Amino acid sequence: MLNTLSSTMHLNALDNVVIARVEIPQGTALPDRGVTAGSRIPRGHKMALTAIPRGEPILRYGQVIGFAKSDIAPGDHVHVQNCEIHEFARDHAFGVDAKPTDYIQPQATFQGIVRPDGRVATRNYIGILTSVNCSAGTARYVAEAFRRNPFTGDEGLLKDFPNVDGVVALTHKTGCGMAIAGEGMDTLRRTIAGYAQHVNFAAVLIIGLGCETNQIGPIMQSRGIQAGTKLATMVIQESGGARKTVEAGIAKVLELLPEANNVTRVTVPVSNLIVALQCGGSDSFSGLTANPALGHASDLIVRHGGTVILTETTEIYGAEHLLTRRAVSPEVGQKLLDRLTWWEEYTRRSGGEIDNNPSPGNKAGGLTNIVEKSLGAVAKAGTTNLVDVVGYADQVTEKGLVIMDGPGFDPVSATGQIAGGANMLCFTTGRGSVFGCKPTPSIKLATNTPLYERQTDDMDINCGTIADGTETVEECGQRIFEIILSIASGERTKSEQIGFGDDEFAPWQLGATV
Repeated sequence: MLNTLSSTMHLNALDNVVIARVEIPQGTALPDRGVTAGSRIPRGHKMALTAIPRGEPILRYGQVIGFAKSDIAPGDHVHVQNCEIHEFARDHAFGVDAKPTDYIQPQATFQGIVRPDGRVATRNYIGILTSVNCSAGTARYVAEAFRRNPFTGDEGLLKDFPNVDGVVALTHKTGCGMAIAGEGMDTLRRTIAGYAQHVNFAAVLIIGLGCETNQIGPIMQSRGIQAGTKLATMVIQESGGARKTVEAGIAKVLELLPEANNVTRVTVPVSNLIVALQCGGSDSFSGLTANPALGHASDLIVRHGGTVILTETTEIYGAEHLLTRRAVSPEVGQKLLDRLTWWEEYTRRSGGEIDNNPSPGNKAGGLTNIVEKSLGAVAKAGTTNLVDVVGYADQVTEKGLVIMDGPGFDPVSATGQIAGGANMLCFTTGRGSVFGCKPTPSIKLATNTPLYERQTDDMDINCGTIADGTETVEECGQRIFEIILSIASGERTKSEQIGFGDDEFAPWQLGATV
């Protein structure tokens, strides 16, 4: 249990390590733990609570996070120098922990924008998408003509359209020099098509070059999209070049703006929310504060009838048994294991391994290996049933907790979640990410108070209150839930106030560049 008077946190009665709440100098006696620090223990790092003989498991969260590489004495710093990971048996036991969802009635509500097809938006943008990198500059010039300046308050061409959140160009670095068919092209087209249909776009313009591998037609065919009053296309080589396409693009957006502005927010239930769960720049506190608090908020979203999407499959590795045990069926549990098998083979073909995932910043923050990172990361998913596992950028249709396959690199995995329909995103960070992701609002949750105070212009929520002992996980989770509803209703996130979110569109690139 968390002891608010202690300099360490003991997370589970089974654990043979504690986590330093503050830096602990060498030789510091900890009477409440019955040990003396054998060396300096950095803030957020692990200290052995008992002797751990070589080869014996190291336990955090009541789970195995590795094995002692050498004999570890009580009070020793436990990290990469004396902890190693190797395969061990996990009980995947499909569905044994699944239970009926305890739905909350009446449902909570927020102020959303109801589209003609009944879907509910949290934002109201016009999007400029591209088929290929070669049309990226043209798309940007169209969007720049409508750019608001968050620092001067200049509204530019949008001054008469207050209900339009902006015109945003989301460009990418591929679309040609790749196989015309196959996994890579299918993934790219599915991602672009998902954005073209995103509920937070009132209208979309797709710009192509003309000779690229990734033609606009097949993009639209991949999801049965039809051009119309709210989805237009332009091809630079057919429009007379870049300048004429920019001029025509600006004219098209000006034509779209009056109808896009004609929206009113109305009261809608939380069941209309699809919340992407993300983490980046994680530290040891991620699994202690922000992630479990977000997990509590996720449970509230699901219990009010909504959907949450967990991704970053490589950051589920080592903790997958906690999710398969909550699967609603053996088929759903097996789908997750199948994706992990694919990742093992994929990283092996690339000459790497899944444990390459923790970054230097993660390790400096106290995370030793991918298993420890994963155990903390899956806490974002709360405790409700796992109802589906979907492919990258696939449309999410089930209500409840859904896993989307994707890499651990957060811009790429978040892009997939948004393509899949996420209209809100919550992003936990311990080292200090500044992530934005138009057209979906990105709420940043700091895992520790020093980060929140250092980057107050970037962080929306301080979850360090849990480690500080001033708030419980449940209290913080309730606060996150309430802030999600406020942001969904139109309140601006810190990244939106700054204007971030134009450059984080990053489709997953699979296959050879030729």
